[in-house]
This record gives sequence, C-alpha cells and structure tokens, in this order.
Amino acid sequence: MALTTDPAELVSRVRRDVGRNLLRARNGVKYVTGVDRPKVGTTAKDTVWRRDKAELWRYRSDAVTVATPVLIVMSLVSRSYILDLHPGASFVQALRDDGFDVYLLDWGVPDELDAGNGLATYVDELLPAAIAAVLEASGSDDLNVIGYCYGGLLSLLLGAAHPDLPVASLVTMATPVDFSEMGMFGRMFDGGRLSADDVIDDTGNVPAEVIRNAFRVLKPTADLTQYAMLWEKLWDDRQMEAFQRMGQWTRDHIPFPGRAFRETVEIMQDGSLMADRFRLSGRLLSLRDLTWPLLNVVAVKDHIVPSGAATPVCGLVGSARAETLELPAGHVGLVMGRAAAATTLPQIFGWLREHSATLERTP
Repeated sequence: MALTTDPAELVSRVRRDVGRNLLRARNGVKYVTGVDRPKVGTTAKDTVWRRDKAELWRYRSDAVTVATPVLIVMSLVSRSYILDLHPGASFVQALRDDGFDVYLLDWGVPDELDAGNGLATYVDELLPAAIAAVLEASGSDDLNVIGYCYGGLLSLLLGAAHPDLPVASLVTMATPVDFSEMGMFGRMFDGGRLSADDVIDDTGNVPAEVIRNAFRVLKPTADLTQYAMLWEKLWDDRQMEAFQRMGQWTRDHIPFPGRAFRETVEIMQDGSLMADRFRLSGRLLSLRDLTWPLLNVVAVKDHIVPSGAATPVCGLVGSARAETLELPAGHVGLVMGRAAAATTLPQIFGWLREHSATLERTP
C-alpha cells in the first residue's frame, strides 16, 4: 500500500481503523460468548418418519417438477445442517429450488443406547425402512439417493446388500473407499499405534471431541489460519456471521457409534472394500452387485477425503453406467460457495434429472 502525506486521508484512515477496532471488540465478545450465533438448518421441513433416533425430513416445496424424489444420506459423524447452513448457501435448498422433492435422513445424536449399532443396523434396517417411507410419502415407485461422505459409503454397502431396492440412481460425494489413501487419518490404526477401543468412551461410542481432533490432525494449522482470518474480518458483521457458520460446521461433530466404528477400523486395516471381500454380519458382500447408475463426485482439493481415496468407487461397482466427476473443490466447496453454485450443483442436478421422471401436471 502506498504511503500518503495527505492529512485528510490520514485522518480518514485513522477513523476507519478505530471504527473497525470498536466493531472487532463488540463482535469478538459476541463470538467468545456465543451471543447472536447465526441459525443454521433453517429450510422449512417436516419429519415424515422416525425410528429410534433417526428421522426422515421432507423439505417443503410448492414447486416440485421432478417426480422421482431424492433421499440424502448423511455421514454418521456430521450434523445434517452442514448441507443447510443458511439461505443462499444450502445444498438442500438449491436442490429443492431446482424442482426436486428432497428428503434427508438424519441419524440423530447417538448415546449409550446406540453403541451397539453396527453397519448392518444402517444398511439392513434403517436405510431400507427410510427408503420405504420416502416412497410412501412421495407416491413414487423409485427414488434417487445422494450419499455424502461416510453416508456415501453406507449407500454403496446398501447397493451391494440390497441391489433390488427401487433406486433409480446413486450419487456419492467425497466418499472414501481406499483408506490407504486417507493419509494420517488412514494410518492412525496401523501397526498397533491405536486400537478402536482406545478412543471409545464409557458410553461405548467415540466422543465427538475425538472425531474433531482427528480431523484437526489432517490440517493442524487450520485453527490458526481461521483465527487470523477472523481477526481480519471481525469488524464486518456479514463476514463474521459466515465465519461463525463455517466454524460451527468444522467443530460440531456427533459421536460415532462404537460397533460401527470398530467395523470401520477393520475396513481401514484389512482393505476389504478394495479387495471386494467385505463382510456384513457374517455374509460376504460384493460391490459388483451394485448395478444402479452411479455418479461419483470427487473433490480434488479435499484434505479430509483425498481424491485418491474417493476416485476408485466406479471401478468397484457393477453398474454399467458409473461415472466419475472430478471437481476443483475441497470438502466444503463441493456443496457450498460460488464454485459449487456455478459448477458442482448444476452438474449433479442435471445428472439426477437424467435418471428421474418429470412430474406431469394437469392443465
């Protein structure tokens, strides 16, 4: 920045900096105390089915133009609002506004009663039941499925275990299958460094704080970078609100059910998905049995699920139409931001339309 000797301009800059520092002080107090925390997950919705802690939400819309509904399957460790941060930065809102009848399966927050939930609990019980509920609520004969992160892995296992379910297409987003490519996260349990039981608490689950710290290991300077950005933008109410939402996303995880976690660690250690010899409740599954049309969306800048971990999906399944869509985005950028609005979402929505029926309207 060029120096100036103009007294009027110097006074203007001093006033601006003083004003911004006052706003920083005010907003800093709000940030630390949690006052005026922005609301998330505000897109209007109704609960149309529940079992135990799982709930199926249907997002309200008066402008559905696609007859085939969409079911979003969330990760087991993420809050569902990450796909509905706020108006204008909401994956579910954008999908709904594009004419789709949108449903989301929220797993709830597990406690000691859920510690025994294994992968079969989700693949053999909850997911098929939720699909039946979507079909009943929508009146459709089939549906599209979007699996986000670990929810994509559950959806792949669902297709292997129950290939006859009426799924018109599957979209997997940032979905890990090759855990040898997961970097430090994939190596945590190698060579006896840790066992699954080392990180499971008295409730029988992996605490949310452990999960958060595991993600922090993947990018250890992230917090410092975020706080530097926060100080720079703290005077701007809109910027601070956006920062609060993103910070909430990156810090707000839920416990991982203990049995499912142990089974996941086994997958990480034995490479059974890549070797096509995965066992679910004692029976051998093959991803080759998944024949639904599949779009695998890979974020090439993703530090949580690196592209090498997600790219092999299409080579593992038996679908005659399996496509990989690589996008220059990170884990967050896949679902929100300008790049997502301009690139990711239109391509995913267009692909879903190709595998959906158009709603016929009477004149």
